[in-house]
Amino acid sequence: MKTRKKRDVLYPPGAVYFKPQGIPMPYLNIVNLTIDEYEAVRLGDLEKLKHLAAAEQMNISRPTFTRLLRSAHSKISDAIVNGKAIRIEGGDYRLLGNRFRCRKCGSFWNAGEEKMENKDEVKCLNCSSTEIDNVGEKLKSDLLSGKRCRHEIIFKSKNL
Repeated sequence: MKTRKKRDVLYPPGAVYFKPQGIPMPYLNIVNLTIDEYEAVRLGDLEKLKHLAAAEQMNISRPTFTRLLRSAHSKISDAIVNGKAIRIEGGDYRLLGNRFRCRKCGSFWNAGEEKMENKDEVKCLNCSSTEIDNVGEKLKSDLLSGKRCRHEIIFKSKNL
């Protein structure tokens, strides 16, 4: 069987769970959206890129991008219509950049390779707090703890 090609994802998702309000998680069914499907939704729906341009950004073919987007739409629709939670994890991807979250004020920001040299000196761009979560590293630790996905974190110097 042919090994699946890893899809390029610009930044990890800022949140990995979405759920209907007022229903505790133990009572919800969960739909799993992979990180590469999340990226397809981001590029195709949020950024409004044509499928060919989005596929090129993810380093995949246009038909593969279309299948990812169709799968993501189906899962998101199922969750909304049937009152399910959405968990974003897994898939075959590689991160091209990283995202940070401030524990104090809750803001998010993206960083490429040039911002990653002094990880110990990362401060919130909004409130200057040093209480920072490294979202990309959390995904990496999830992988090492046995979550089912294949990914790597790389930092390309191209237009981040």
